[in-house]
Amino acid sequence: MPPHENTGHPRRWAILGVLVISLLVVVLDNTILNVALRTLADPVHGLGATQGELEWSINSYTLVFAGLLFTFGVLGDRAGRKRFLLIGLALFGLASLLSAYAQSPAQLIAARALMGVGGAAIMPVTLSIIANVFDPRERGRAIGVWAGAVGLAVAIGPVLGGALLEHYWWGSVFLINVPIVALGVVLVALLVPESRDPNPGRVDLLGVVLSVVGLVALSYGIIDGGEHGFDRLVVWGSIVGGLAVMAWFVAHERRSDHPSLDVRLFRVPRFAAPVAIVGLVFFAAMGVMFFSSFYLQLVRGYSPLETGLLFLPFAGAQLVFAPRSAAMVHRYGGKAVAAVGLILTAVALGAFAFIDATTPLWVVLVVFFLQGVGMANIMPPATESIMSALPREKAGVGSAVSNTVRQVAGALGVAVLGAVLSAVYRADVEPALRDLPAGARETAGESISGAYAAAGQLGPAAPQLIAVANDAFVTAMHWAAALAAIVAAVGVAVVLRWLPGRPATPTAAPTPAGEPELAGTA
Repeated sequence: MPPHENTGHPRRWAILGVLVISLLVVVLDNTILNVALRTLADPVHGLGATQGELEWSINSYTLVFAGLLFTFGVLGDRAGRKRFLLIGLALFGLASLLSAYAQSPAQLIAARALMGVGGAAIMPVTLSIIANVFDPRERGRAIGVWAGAVGLAVAIGPVLGGALLEHYWWGSVFLINVPIVALGVVLVALLVPESRDPNPGRVDLLGVVLSVVGLVALSYGIIDGGEHGFDRLVVWGSIVGGLAVMAWFVAHERRSDHPSLDVRLFRVPRFAAPVAIVGLVFFAAMGVMFFSSFYLQLVRGYSPLETGLLFLPFAGAQLVFAPRSAAMVHRYGGKAVAAVGLILTAVALGAFAFIDATTPLWVVLVVFFLQGVGMANIMPPATESIMSALPREKAGVGSAVSNTVRQVAGALGVAVLGAVLSAVYRADVEPALRDLPAGARETAGESISGAYAAAGQLGPAAPQLIAVANDAFVTAMHWAAALAAIVAAVGVAVVLRWLPGRPATPTAAPTPAGEPELAGTA
């Protein structure tokens, strides 16, 4: 075939637009949820959720999503990617309806888990379809647009969520997904071609069960320990049990001839390094995004809409810089671009360790902008490197690994940094609560949201409690932010040591002689 001939689908850019809409519904929901956390914690206008329940409202989605992602990628390759995309959109729309009308935190957590099932069917097939409808020479640009769509959702989500919460009840932030899903279903049915893997893999049911059980047990121990203390047997039993199940999962995957996650891939630096980078940056960033919403709405007193607008520098940076990242990689190499992106991200996350209740607002906006620029220059080169390490027909493997690690790391980031936040807050605020009534003392000691709820019943003593809670929260935020910055800094070391220094060649499939681990997946 002549080298100048484009092997992509004639409607590939229109198809990319449809896939962006499908991706928007997944990312939009999580960005909206960040702004809604404060309202969900309100016992009057929300569900009265504790900090642990709020963490589970995020993690029930992400852990189910991550546990099923790889398997659903295989099923999409087998049954048809278009068909799976339609099924995923329908499930996501149904779960959004159930979330909107949940009557308790437990119901919301369950509905969010169902939403994770739908998201797991949507996400892997979008990248797989991109890899199949685009010529390899255009794939980097297409992935840059795909990554830019994440920035668009990050931009739209907080502002839209804030506007909805200003005028409607909290359930509207989930109900908004339904018309987007409906539009996506129609456009997918009309425009997206069906595609399959000519040699699809088998489904690893035991691997799926082990991964979900292990991650849920590990997250439960971390979240519950952070909320109620790590001096209890159930906490350490859950953590150790979760780690043991995850070790069983890894051993099973190494022996299986049809693993849900081929752990042999992680022996190959050009595949493992970008996956590790994705995991480290999302571990750090998702935890910081979790507590920054409480900082803005409670400590600083901004409304949900104002909070959404304050996230715009982060979102705008993603939207502007992510599509240009592919050109930067072509010019300077993936190592240089990703290293600079991670350094900017680490600096931005570390800056939260110095932000307090009186920090000028422009400083906070600059920090959000730097974080957005940094993350915009991490995901595209990492994703392209991951996808380029596998043959074109096995694109589902690369997309599933990338997204699985991202979701697991994000969930663990929320759990671990949330646990640090809870533990430091509780230790710092406890001495000031001894003179309060028992009920108010217990509520205020759980979280800053609980302190604000308790303050509403204390009359003249309320301002003092709020001041103490704000100080304790800011101290806890500093510790969590410092840990996040350290994790991001580890990512810089991974980039400098293992990420390839020049752009990957997307047209070259790995050879069995050069990469036996990758050859096994081909």
